[in-house]
Amino acid sequence: MMNYVFAYLAIINAAGFLLMLADKYKARKNLWRIPERTLMTVAALGGSVGCLAGMYLVRHKTQHPKFTVGIPVILALQIVAAAVIMGRLAA
Repeated sequence: MMNYVFAYLAIINAAGFLLMLADKYKARKNLWRIPERTLMTVAALGGSVGCLAGMYLVRHKTQHPKFTVGIPVILALQIVAAAVIMGRLAA
């Protein structure tokens, strides 16, 4: 079971990272952009670490409070949720 969870997290975080990179590329080339809702949804579905890494490695969306505050808040909530779930599974 845990292998599936780790595989899911690896895939969703890679997707978040790649989406940030792709959106930065599209922004520079003045192409159709990835909707902010999509980026935030991927973060909320478990890809917050990948999105955060992508944000700061390519300096994308770092001037938008929706992202600079929102994604770390999502990550913090995910950490708390994981701790609660792990605590209940251990009991």
